[in-house]
Amino acid sequence: MTIEPPASGEPRRPHGPRDPGDAWVVAPTGERYWGAFGAAGLLALDAERGVLLQHRVSWSHFGDTWALPGGARHEGESAVDGAIREAQEEAGVPDAATRPRLLSVLDLGYWSYTTLIADVIRPFEPKISDPESRELAWVPVTEVDERPLHPGFAASWEQLRGVLAVRPAVVVDAANVVGSVPDGWWRDRAGAASRLLERVAGLAARGVAAAQLGLGEDTWYPEWSVVVEGAARAVDETAGLEIVRAEASGDDAIVAEAARLRSLGRQVTVVTSDRGLSSRIAEDGGSVRGARWLLDQL
Repeated sequence: MTIEPPASGEPRRPHGPRDPGDAWVVAPTGERYWGAFGAAGLLALDAERGVLLQHRVSWSHFGDTWALPGGARHEGESAVDGAIREAQEEAGVPDAATRPRLLSVLDLGYWSYTTLIADVIRPFEPKISDPESRELAWVPVTEVDERPLHPGFAASWEQLRGVLAVRPAVVVDAANVVGSVPDGWWRDRAGAASRLLERVAGLAARGVAAAQLGLGEDTWYPEWSVVVEGAARAVDETAGLEIVRAEASGDDAIVAEAARLRSLGRQVTVVTSDRGLSSRIAEDGGSVRGARWLLDQL
């Protein structure tokens, strides 16, 4: 593969079609930032091995430093897609190896960098798959500061490290949410529950504004559990959601699911407008949002 020589610190690229996003943005004060449409990177977090870091080659911008796999976003590309694509191109991160948890955005007005924090759900070994990587390594969270970091990553690492322990989860009382809208759900409970699951799956893919979860700014991707009961237990599995089929009391199943998630270190929000259930959840230390909270986001 023929590589173009670097121009003023610009990342090297193979000969071929150039994406319009591969360009510098010049700040009013003269600093240059790579990515005409902004840039994005992936902070892949493996529970056992730590954070995936890229040792940048010497000829790259701020060469010989360590940072996250990332780069310029393409025109019209979402930050999530851009971060995953760049991680695949630079570190060989396999499809579906990570699960998004948080989008953290640095927005300067004229340029932005988005960090996608994602949990590794299928362990993998990174592979140097383009000329911009000198080395790839899993680095324990407590040892990241010991490496010479790219200035941009160094400036954001303290804030990013501070949210790595935050793991939001949402448990949905499907019967209560479905029953809050008088649209004839009682004629087909399973069908009504299936429609709700489809809409919740869409929200799970889009993410939830941090303010909706009381978690400050940015966008979170909570773990979603939906508890179904009675005839609604016949619903099919839905990608992106954990379906809990209550064998007896739906309320008991919701309380048990919330307790299970808390035991895993999750910050749990239960969606229900049932006062009795809300009291039980609050007594156990959980947070409660009414059905309207969820419906307004669907």
